[in-house]
Amino acid sequence: MGHKENVSDSGRGKRKNVRTTIELKKEVIAKFESEVRVSDLATQYSMAKSTVSTFLKKKEELEGLNVVKEVTSLTKKRPQILEEVKKLLVIFINEKQFRDDSISEAFTCEKALQIYEDLLKKTI
Repeated sequence: MGHKENVSDSGRGKRKNVRTTIELKKEVIAKFESEVRVSDLATQYSMAKSTVSTFLKKKEELEGLNVVKEVTSLTKKRPQILEEVKKLLVIFINEKQFRDDSISEAFTCEKALQIYEDLLKKTI
């Protein structure tokens, strides 16, 4: 729910490009379904009414998604298995951080490869 307006030196408002998470899009849709008006949602989330309307148009596409919290967009080019690797890797990293374990980038890459290979074996 970031503030989207960026005031330039000339004093005019200029809209800043903000990426919205899929989780937030689902939240907006849920509030609309509980009879909150589009204009009220736009004001509440500091976004244009057309943006809220776009979320509502893509409702069916967004409903079936089970993605990691930080995901802002989907790509049709990326295989589903990589989305699953990303989700499991985020869980792994969060568990390590919770235990105050430090992990290197190389170790994280090795773990991602291991998760990928394990998922490949399960799908074959």
